[in-house]
Amino acid sequence: MRRISFWFMSTLSAVLLMFSYHTSTNSIAAAAPAEPVAPDTSTTTVENATDEPTTSSDSTASSKSTTKTASGTYTGSRANTRWGIVQVQITVKNGKITNSQAIQYPSSNGRDQQINAYALPILNQEATSAQSANIDAISGATVTSNGYRSSLQSAIDQAHL
Repeated sequence: MRRISFWFMSTLSAVLLMFSYHTSTNSIAAAAPAEPVAPDTSTTTVENATDEPTTSSDSTASSKSTTKTASGTYTGSRANTRWGIVQVQITVKNGKITNSQAIQYPSSNGRDQQINAYALPILNQEATSAQSANIDAISGATVTSNGYRSSLQSAIDQAHL
């Protein structure tokens, strides 16, 4: 009888622990920085704004440089991850993402360099293909992938896509 009671209580404890375990997909908010990071807009340039025509006599139209179909380069906010900062820059042409590139990422040790050498080209390609931040995380680079998606979404928001 003792063995059965011990077995039952052990099994019940294990089941309760499994249901209370938080997976990595639930901890995306926990990986976010404690303080909000303002987007770095210092490198944002707009080449062409097609929604609002500009003329030499209309100074208010030229002051609105960001529109829905603007083309240019947009830098997302820096995403603080457990392993370091991830920051993404996108190039937009005629309302489409033509290039996505991680301009800042963890590289302080050999393992970071190895992981990111594999993961970042895939993330760059996926962002360009998906035309959104709705991309899959790379196995083995989950933390970097989550930071990449966060910064990518910030850049997409700046581009008004």
